[in-house]
Amino acid sequence: MPDPGLLALAASEARLRAMLECALDCVIGIDADGQLIEFNPAAEAVFGWRREEILGRPMADVIIPERLRGAHHNGMARFLRTRQPHVLNRRVEVTALRRDGSEFPAELSITAFRERGHDFFTAYMRDITERKHIENELRIAAIAFESQEGMFITDANGRIQRVNHAFTAATGYSALEAIGQTPSLLRSGRHDESFYRDIWERLKQDGYWQGEIWNRRKNGEIYPEWLTITAVKDDTGRITHHVAAFSDITQRKAAEEEIRHLAFYDPLTRLPNRRLLLDRLAQALAAASREGQYGALLFIDLDNFKALNDTLGHAMGDRLLQLVAARVQGSVRAGDTVARLGGDEFVVMLGGLGEHAGDAAAQAEAVGEKILATLNLEYQLGDHPYRNTPSIGIALYNSAETGCEELLRRADMAMYEAKAAGRNTVRFFDPDMQASVQARLDLESDLRAALREDQFELAWQPQVNGAGDTIGHEALLRWNHPRRGMLLPAEFMTLAEESGLARAIDLWVLRTVCRRLASAQEMAARAAPMLAVNISPGHFRHPDFVNEVIAILDETGAPADRLQLELTEDLLLEEVDETVRKMEILKAVGVRFALDNLGTGCSSLAWLKRLRFDQIKIHRSFVRNITADANDAAIARVIVALGASLDIPVIASGVETEAQRDFLAIHHCHAFQGYLFGHPVATP
Repeated sequence: MPDPGLLALAASEARLRAMLECALDCVIGIDADGQLIEFNPAAEAVFGWRREEILGRPMADVIIPERLRGAHHNGMARFLRTRQPHVLNRRVEVTALRRDGSEFPAELSITAFRERGHDFFTAYMRDITERKHIENELRIAAIAFESQEGMFITDANGRIQRVNHAFTAATGYSALEAIGQTPSLLRSGRHDESFYRDIWERLKQDGYWQGEIWNRRKNGEIYPEWLTITAVKDDTGRITHHVAAFSDITQRKAAEEEIRHLAFYDPLTRLPNRRLLLDRLAQALAAASREGQYGALLFIDLDNFKALNDTLGHAMGDRLLQLVAARVQGSVRAGDTVARLGGDEFVVMLGGLGEHAGDAAAQAEAVGEKILATLNLEYQLGDHPYRNTPSIGIALYNSAETGCEELLRRADMAMYEAKAAGRNTVRFFDPDMQASVQARLDLESDLRAALREDQFELAWQPQVNGAGDTIGHEALLRWNHPRRGMLLPAEFMTLAEESGLARAIDLWVLRTVCRRLASAQEMAARAAPMLAVNISPGHFRHPDFVNEVIAILDETGAPADRLQLELTEDLLLEEVDETVRKMEILKAVGVRFALDNLGTGCSSLAWLKRLRFDQIKIHRSFVRNITADANDAAIARVIVALGASLDIPVIASGVETEAQRDFLAIHHCHAFQGYLFGHPVATP
């Protein structure tokens, strides 16, 4: 009969085997030598070994990575030696090794027992790869939740359940204050109910909404934010939560506004630029057509602005433009547009001037005169008091048929008419201006071609002394125009000054004259003559003028003491110290200077002594009627006397008769120039 004890033991082992077979965790048994004595099916599935393959082998060699085997052996030896269970009956995380050589994280618990005097160990192990992955995902999600973006989570009913630190920093509400509330806590009042209704409808339909929204901080400040809301759904598709992320876009909105401002406004004066002006003008023309109202466009150009840049520098020029912009804005109504087209050009757009052209013109003229008066007031540019005048052209409009560009052209033409009338005045557009302005544009184009194609020539008019001996020649510029024939400087030099071409023309004249001087010097038969050259005021004011003259003298080898530069009285009106400085540098190398047209301007005669001219020239306008007009005769006598008192020789230009020459000679005029002594010729 079977032993009941053995039967009970067999039954117990069967139950134990069944438990091992069904266990979800790996159950691994080893003896005191580290040999595997148990390996259940769960362990087979995890490690990739079959039970019959692995039993009897050292556990460390098959399921522990090589780098960790030393620690395993040391731990077992320590337990067997000290019986101190350092790692027994505790859950620890370890790294295990599969049959294919891959490693994975595992949770391990070890128990020890003795049987018949021998030590045995049972290891319970669980693959925690998925759990570690989930933990990493949760850790990443937690870090993401505490990002720089504000975030909050609501339940399906919209109640806030969680907020991050960025939410608190952006809104001012603490987690305690926000949790349990709805996002309406942040409403700014700028959006109506339909706006929020559309958001929730989109979330229900698409599970996602993104857009710009205005919210209110706890302190009441309203700010723009970019908000993204995502619906979280369960396996059945039911929304369980909403996750919202937002960023404060106040700075971005400010940057966008700055970009818009740069696109439509002048950065120097902060006035509307041409682009915005044309947009507003198109709207104004359309409104004028609908309402039958007149409006006006005022085109403002500063007189002689280039001279300011050349003398005081561009920084002062920019400051003047800012002051002009402020003055013009202060001269018009709040609803009127003041724009800067560029350079020193401004435009004022006036609307609602009435149904009658006469009334509209009167109102526009009044505004123009007001602007004229305020721009005539003195400016303070740093340490420099400065005065400037404008020329203003006005064009009326009362329909959209004219078009924006055409209207601007008309106002521009009126402005040029104001300049032609002597500057510092207001003129209205006249259709007859079109032809003259077009002719001006054509002439400017021809001037540029003349420089490229070498169409300029020099004629030489002799200058003689009282004995009739030739003492020099004046170089007179001529333009051999391909269609209009020979043109005198009076017909094109004003335009050359205004268009910035005078400097290039002056340099051509200087270089040609110096080459002639160098050539004459080389001729053994006679000494080089004195040659006089007119210099435009704008060119003389240019910062490089002195260096250019010296460079041309060096380049050509011309004798500097035979070159005489004739300056007009305009230069004595401003920047006298700079004029003196330039003259002194050039006189030091031998260049001579003559004051041309004395008496035609308003200069202070006190400056003549400082300027050290080598010659003074009486203008032809005083010589023409010198024998018949007592005033002209008196002026001529005064100039000759002034020259004598300053020890500066005087020459009279435009002498055409013996009577004129005799009158001047009697009063001790030193030299003469005019048709009486010779017409301008091609060769001196």
